Formats: sequence, structure tokens, C-alpha cells
Amino acid sequence: MKDTKQKWFKDAKYGLFIHWGLYSILAGEYKGIKTDRIAEWIENDLNIPVEEYRKLAEQFNPTGFNADDFVKRAKEQWGMKYIVLTAKHHEGFAMYDSKVSDFNVVKATPYGKDILKELQLACEKYDVKMGFYYSQAQDWDDPNGYMHRKDNSGKDFQKYLDEKCKPQIKELLENYGDICLIWFDTPMGITVAQTQELIDLVKSIQPNCLLSGRTGNHMGDYMTTGDNFIPRLPYEGDWEIPATVNDTWGFNKFDTNWKKQDDIISRLLKIVSRGGNYLLNVGPTAEGTVPEKCVEVLDEVGKYVTENSEAIFGTRPLGVYAYEIPGIELTGRAHKLYVHVLSPRTRIELLNIGNELKGAYVLSTGEQLEYSTLKCCEGDGMIEVELPEKLRSQKNFCVCLELIEEEPIFEAIKG
Repeated sequence: MKDTKQKWFKDAKYGLFIHWGLYSILAGEYKGIKTDRIAEWIENDLNIPVEEYRKLAEQFNPTGFNADDFVKRAKEQWGMKYIVLTAKHHEGFAMYDSKVSDFNVVKATPYGKDILKELQLACEKYDVKMGFYYSQAQDWDDPNGYMHRKDNSGKDFQKYLDEKCKPQIKELLENYGDICLIWFDTPMGITVAQTQELIDLVKSIQPNCLLSGRTGNHMGDYMTTGDNFIPRLPYEGDWEIPATVNDTWGFNKFDTNWKKQDDIISRLLKIVSRGGNYLLNVGPTAEGTVPEKCVEVLDEVGKYVTENSEAIFGTRPLGVYAYEIPGIELTGRAHKLYVHVLSPRTRIELLNIGNELKGAYVLSTGEQLEYSTLKCCEGDGMIEVELPEKLRSQKNFCVCLELIEEEPIFEAIKG
């Protein structure tokens, strides 16, 4: 069990991941060959020479990027509480003004602006937590950085760690305000001692900065699941799921397999009910904009999130006895059970509930609803909430059940 002991992380529930780098220029294709893997790994998977890949920086000019609009939309329209940008992905290119390596967005591109700094200022303006992704072990640009599915036997990884990785982390922590978390990834062959070096460095500069579950050697501050993986049961402690809206992370012009908003809403609620955070990714284009279809999906999800924020943010896990009901997801807090109605129905029926109700209403409007309770067997009962005619053909709304205070829902759900 990992406990961050940080209330903001426990309450946040929904964050925005941004995978953005030079790979957005290739957009899934190199010299007419399409990658059959995730787009941001194209340099590694298609064996692009480092010297050739570096030249992509000369084309990187995302004039369509507006950090202020980006963060404002993430908070006000999408309902997200924190943002994590790829400050340096496996390609080794820094999306900020690094003094350690000139292979960065300010010194190597015609854009010439510090994207992370722009994002930091916008996050501070709109009171959104900001973190960054940093590839601590893989660096395909550095001769001593690890590479997946390649021979790393002759590399001096400690040299890379001392001369690039740790100095860059230091400048990121010292120059970009309060960092809520560092999303380390793919630790590969990093040793326990080397992982501890990174942890000690981070905590010496920003003690409250969290480290992802992929820091290495099970030494992060919280558990990070596999990509797009939702645990079947609640996981004790603090945890987070990194997930995509389509099938890749970085922009891929061929990947149009966008998830439906209903599916994302359902996934968000499953994660929240089990006590986790949902870090949902967008992959901006080389111009710095999010694909239109992706925006449409997140806008629709955002409507549900903002209208029903009380039933999402700051809620508690329901416990290992929470059960699944087709078309229904449950979230809760002390003395309130939120019933998320995701498919049309005439009434809500909940079995094996030991609580007594004192009220039921539509969360977004406050409209009171008729309800009844029935004891089915010893200690257990059934709750029925009748839905008005106008709601019976609707989906994606939330009903709040107010419970007798002496019987917290977290002790009473059985099944």
C-alpha cells in the first residue's frame, strides 16, 4: 500500500497527460513506412538514425499552441485538476529551455519558446496543479541512455544519469514553480541505488513533489497501473491510471480510433469508485493543437464531469464489496451515495444496501425524486428510486442518495 499523504492527489481524480515532442512531426510515418506501434516510439521502432531524427527540430514550429487557452479548457470545459507534460520523452528532446542540452525547444527549433514555462504560467493563472513527465532511463539521443529492444551492454548509464538526467531534473525543479509530481517512466535497468539518487535529488529540492509508480524498483510515491488498465477491485492506497483517448499517446495521423465519450465517462467513474485517479492523454499535432475529434470527445466528457463534480472529486472508494450494475456506476462520500445513470431506465434499483435513506435527488438540478426501501433479507435491503418521465429516456446523469448519518455507506454496501 502506498499513501502519498497528500490530499490534493487523493481528491484530484481526473488529470490531463500531454505527450508532445518531435514525434508529432512524423505523426506515425517515416519515409512512407507507418509504425505499427505507438507514435512517440517511432525513432526506436523504425531505427531512425539519431543524426537524422535530430533534424526534425528544424521543422518544429507549433504556432497554433496557446498555453492559456489549453489550460483554461482543461480546467473549465474538461474538468481536470492537474496537467502533466512530457518535459523529455525517450527521444531525448527537451520541451523547455534546458541549459544541460541544446537539443531543446528553445535552442534547436524555429519556435524558440519555452513550452513548459508557458504551461507553468497558465497553470498558476488558473490554479491547476502542474507536473512533468521525464524519461529517466531511456534516452535515445544520449549515447549512454538506455534503448528498449537494443543492445545496452556497452553503455555507461551512470554517466548519463550524472551528466544529463539529474542536472535536467534539477533545473526543472528549480525553475518551473511548484511541481506536483514527476512522471518517471520505463526504468529498465536502473538500480536501486540509482533510483534512490533520483529520489533524494527530487525531495531535496521539492519535498512535496510526488514520484510516479514507474520511478523504478517499486520506489515511487504511488502506484501506477499499466497503460489503460483498470483494476477489477479497489486498490488500497493512492494510485493512478494513465490512459489514451485513442490507441496512441503522441499524435498519429492514422489513428482515428477515438473512444466514445460514454466509454470514457464510465471508465472515469469505475476508477473513481475504486479510489484511483484517471490521467487521460492528448497528443497535440506538430502545430500545437489537439485533434478536433479528441476535443469533441473531451468536451462531452467534461460536461458530465463539471455538472456532477460533487460526485467525482474528493469522493472515497466504495470498498471491495461494491458491485457492478449494467448501465450504473456508483461513487460516494460520507453519508451520500451517487448513482451515475449511464443508460436509459425507468427506475433505479439497488440490492443489498443496509442503509436507510432520507432523500434522493438529481444532482445537477436538485430535483427531488420518489424512493422506497424494502427489507429483502436479514440485515439487507433494496432501494428503489422512481425516475420522472422526462428522465427515463435520458442517459449520463447522476442521482444523489442521502443516507442516515449513523450508517456510512462504506460499511454497508455488500454483495
